Amino acid sequence: MEEFFKGLFTYSHYFNQKIAEVILANNAKMPTRSLELFSHMVNAHHIWNCRIMGANPQVKVWSMHPLEELMAMDNENYKISLDILTETELNTSISYSNSKGNQFANSVQDILFHVNNHSTHHRGQIVMLMRQQDIEPPVTDYIFYKR
Repeated sequence: MEEFFKGLFTYSHYFNQKIAEVILANNAKMPTRSLELFSHMVNAHHIWNCRIMGANPQVKVWSMHPLEELMAMDNENYKISLDILTETELNTSISYSNSKGNQFANSVQDILFHVNNHSTHHRGQIVMLMRQQDIEPPVTDYIFYKR
């Protein structure tokens, strides 16, 4: 499973960077919502990494950042997630508080799957916003990536 998750994070990181490049190239046409969603996606990944590592997040879930900063944060998130995969058993249970202060516990495997699924969801929303502005988005389907 470790290799499978490494592949998912590599795929996700690759397309996060591609989406960011398209947003940068079309900045004047992109709605504000695209940067809000991208910020949220990157922030959430950071927060989940921190929860797994027992660290305090440096951002809030809806904090806004310039796109160049988000690209760097995405690079860091990717590296940390790969480190987590190398250093942490996937079946380890992690106790954490959500953004509302409620306590939960989930396995590292479930958390990492959630992070990837969450990112895919928001990339899809950003792609839709691109199409609404007549911007050609990259094809982000996992199977196309694997081909």
